[in-house]
Amino acid sequence: MKEGKLSRWLKSEGDSVNAGEAIFEVETDKITNTVEAAVDGTLFQILVQAGETVPVKTVVGIIAAKGETPEAKETSRPIGEKAADKQPEPQASGSAKSETGGFVLASPIARRLAREKGIDLGDVSGTGPNGRVTEKDILSYTPPPDAYDGFNAAPQAIALARKSGIDLSEITGSGEGGKILKVDILRAMQPAGTQEKPKEDAKPEIIPFSGMRKIIADNMMASLQNSAQLTVFVECDVTAMTALRDKVRAKYAKREDIPRVSYNDIISLAVSRTLVKFPYMNSWLTDQGIVRHRQVNLGIAVALDNGLVVPHIKNAEKKSLTELAVEIREVAGKARKGGLTMDELQGGTFTITNVSMLGVDGFTPIINPPETGILGVGRAVERPAVDADGKIVARTMMTLSLTFDHRVTDGAPAMTFLRALADCLEDPAMILV
Repeated sequence: MKEGKLSRWLKSEGDSVNAGEAIFEVETDKITNTVEAAVDGTLFQILVQAGETVPVKTVVGIIAAKGETPEAKETSRPIGEKAADKQPEPQASGSAKSETGGFVLASPIARRLAREKGIDLGDVSGTGPNGRVTEKDILSYTPPPDAYDGFNAAPQAIALARKSGIDLSEITGSGEGGKILKVDILRAMQPAGTQEKPKEDAKPEIIPFSGMRKIIADNMMASLQNSAQLTVFVECDVTAMTALRDKVRAKYAKREDIPRVSYNDIISLAVSRTLVKFPYMNSWLTDQGIVRHRQVNLGIAVALDNGLVVPHIKNAEKKSLTELAVEIREVAGKARKGGLTMDELQGGTFTITNVSMLGVDGFTPIINPPETGILGVGRAVERPAVDADGKIVARTMMTLSLTFDHRVTDGAPAMTFLRALADCLEDPAMILV
């Protein structure tokens, strides 16, 4: 990571915080991390607002010790924003900044009370040292008359008029006794004669290119631009693998602690064992050189509604089929619920991406750097084939696609690995050899 997005503050300025208590969330590479306070104190000032993206190591806020009043600091500038482009943004009432802009010196208790009462600190005259707003100032503050008071109008109409800046004195109410209704405000906002545009003239939807989608796009482009990727395919007869899956399912049908074993579980077992025999496929390409790993940290691509994550099964080559099945379900479940840890996302040595559930036969997966290989798994489908006796029989066939970095290994070794993997799936007993 070179930058991160502070997605949400869990505390507001003036709130007390304890060491170890979650105070904000930050979006990292495909997951959202909760950051905890390192010390006890009060959240004195927020320097980076929710939704802003800033470089790694940026100070995002200040925690003051009890009774301490640090000097207010200039807020951090989001990435890509020039100093001249910085526009004042509305802040929550009671924050260290007033709604009109500048920083307001106020005690933590005053900030909290102002926030609870909906008072803008910029409207309060401070009587404390150096004009500091105190608790007494907030308690004795009387807000100015509301320009929208005194009108015969529904609360929803007043709220909409205030938000839209509409003068209620110019509105004729259509409610009982001339009461101004929300529909009257809406009518005033849309001049007479204005009609809804036909659907064919509607503007296209614009979705912000940010967050996980932007991270995936950047990583995929970097992968394609910075490596020599080549994809090879093999079609294998997985009839025997299907039979193994059915036998294992029948054996553990009554075990609640063991999930129904799938094709993906058996393929994961075969891949992890085969990688041990072909270490050049279980490697990273780094600035220091080619790193060949002794253990297999197997990545399992998990599709989400808004993208893709790849959690890893550590030391997969040492696990049994049922152990792999359990761990794959665990990390996939965490991925879908947003509960993955950074350790479960880092350190992968090889990745499997399975699209069989989408009805796809073959495709060209993109390598997940710094890994140098990724296996694509297509659907298993019955097709006619000729057996050893020359008879046409139904066999279950599957297409595997291996993308590898040609800088690390040549075509022949990569194809040898893929063929060895296919042999294991055609005859699962080969996994043990």
